[in-house]
Amino acid sequence: MEWKPAQLDVSYPPDLVLTNNLDVDPDFADNFARCARWCADGSSFLVQCENRAFQLFSTQFSAQHKRTFSQPSAVVNFAWYPGASSNNAPAYCFVASVRDCPLKLLDASDGRLRASYPIIDHRERFIAPHSLAFNLTADKLYCGFEDAIEIFDIQQPGEGDRLPTTPSKKSKDGLKGIISSIAFSSSYDYYAIGSLTPSLQAMDNIALYSESNQAAIMPIGGAYSQSGSLSHSPQLKFNPTKPHILYAAFRRHDAIYAWDLRSDTSVPVKVFRTSPDSCKTLTNQKIEFDIDCAGRWLSVGDQNGYVVGCVAFQPLHSNLLSASGSRHFDEDMGEGDSNSSDGDSTDQESDSESQNVIAVSRHRPLPYVKDSSLKLWSFDPTRIVHHA
Repeated sequence: MEWKPAQLDVSYPPDLVLTNNLDVDPDFADNFARCARWCADGSSFLVQCENRAFQLFSTQFSAQHKRTFSQPSAVVNFAWYPGASSNNAPAYCFVASVRDCPLKLLDASDGRLRASYPIIDHRERFIAPHSLAFNLTADKLYCGFEDAIEIFDIQQPGEGDRLPTTPSKKSKDGLKGIISSIAFSSSYDYYAIGSLTPSLQAMDNIALYSESNQAAIMPIGGAYSQSGSLSHSPQLKFNPTKPHILYAAFRRHDAIYAWDLRSDTSVPVKVFRTSPDSCKTLTNQKIEFDIDCAGRWLSVGDQNGYVVGCVAFQPLHSNLLSASGSRHFDEDMGEGDSNSSDGDSTDQESDSESQNVIAVSRHRPLPYVKDSSLKLWSFDPTRIVHHA
């Protein structure tokens, strides 16, 4: 039986199928989802939370919270094992990057540790990679961190092979800074990487690498000239059905850029602009975009409430998952707010000196979350649409 990708009807706004919230954490009242990703068959999705935990949701009948996997430190990133399915126990796992810990391969059914893959710096400290990606054969794991990529053999836990992305700290060649994104083409022997910092102000920070040779093939650019400012921390994705098309989004940018790797990669072939008001509220928060399995539709959130944080297409059905949540601070609250009611946070002086002393808070204002919800939207062409 021939597989056909799900069809999405975008003629009308999608139907809200259900809304769910994260499991309550009494020790972290303002918890929110940083990102959410489906496993390969869409039977469940995993949420990376602000409170140093993962929450697993099952979608067999409805999106119900199933398990919470708490971590000892802040979660940096995660990635499902390719082919992960709740119906296939050996493949039902994911890798997690947790600060000050070796990279972990965790069982998605119960959170137990299957294997660990340490990345160690010159001071014998564990490095938590910022980007994670499996190659097409799912036997190698690529991990990006400062000025390098660590490559692990999944079947051989332990230290990996290091691939520098720049010849040296002082060199102007290659990609410098933290490798914040890695994406593999679905059909070709290459992958794209992006760094937080361009080598030069006039250069972009994306390059194409060969997996077989483990060497840079070509730089990818043009986003700098298009935006008029430096392009930091890209998110990269290849089109699933057109593996020669690469997309990139950047923090504090209101556009997504597309390159055709068969032609000139110094200039994007297309620029997708987000909502007109997005540029008014650009923040440093990472906004994740996604592309449907048919490679036809691209979806992205913004900071204006349309969808904030992350979107992810369901792999086998005409649904889109959205995760909302971000940190906010009151505009009238500053680090030196003298109206704090916390008696322990102010300097206590004697009565004779109190008239000449200004009490200054030693604590920064705590952030709060306006919305931290998970929503499932339907683009099913057979749905009944109510419109004017």
